[in-house]
Amino acid sequence: MRSINADRAPAAIGPYSQAVETGGWVFLSGQIPLRPDGTLVDGPPAEQAEQVLKNLEAVLEAAGLSKRDVVKTTIFLTDLSHFQAVNEVYGRFFGDHRPARSTVQVAALPRGAAVEIEAIAVRPR
Repeated sequence: MRSINADRAPAAIGPYSQAVETGGWVFLSGQIPLRPDGTLVDGPPAEQAEQVLKNLEAVLEAAGLSKRDVVKTTIFLTDLSHFQAVNEVYGRFFGDHRPARSTVQVAALPRGAAVEIEAIAVRPR
């Protein structure tokens, strides 16, 4: 197992890696809307989702991958009424690439965030 850390994404806020790779699979830890300097984007959920996806993209790039290598995501929302706004940002980010996805509502997220997204990517052969 190889740990992956991206300078252009916020450092992990706990005892975990931003991502790990094993057997060509890259498992990206959930990202919340922290800027690389560790400050929280405290705006509407769509704005938070934009930062979350930038963070995921930075971690993917540190692994030598792109968003086109993502095969599965999970979106965590503190309020499912934000689904449409977050879905629009997500759709623009991935374009015509359509990874499998789950979206769930949770009671709370770290640092009071409204959105968290994790991803699984696979290294092309």
